Amino acid sequence: MKTLPLFLTLGALVMIAQPARADVIDDTVTSITRAIDDAYSQNDDRRDDRRDDRDWQRSDDQRRQYSDRRRQLEDRHRQLDERQRQLDRERQQLEEEERRLEDEYDR
Repeated sequence: MKTLPLFLTLGALVMIAQPARADVIDDTVTSITRAIDDAYSQNDDRRDDRRDDRDWQRSDDQRRQYSDRRRQLEDRHRQLDERQRQLDRERQQLEEEERRLEDEYDR
């Protein structure tokens, strides 16, 4: 008879200990999974940061190229404007010479 209460007590302890072990195992697996996820997400964040840096650098390069090209075009535009003014002055001088020639010929 003494074995029955002892057996029931041991059985109860085993049944209580089993879920406790399962909880410990479950908590351990969850912790490991979180650690792995955190490690990958940090790598992804670093990758994203590097990608953002490259994009920003590329963007800076593109802005610089745009500014340089824009400056070149503005310089060329000013050169052409100056050349056009020079041609206009030469044309005006030529027309004046033509008028003087006509005036001298008409006399």
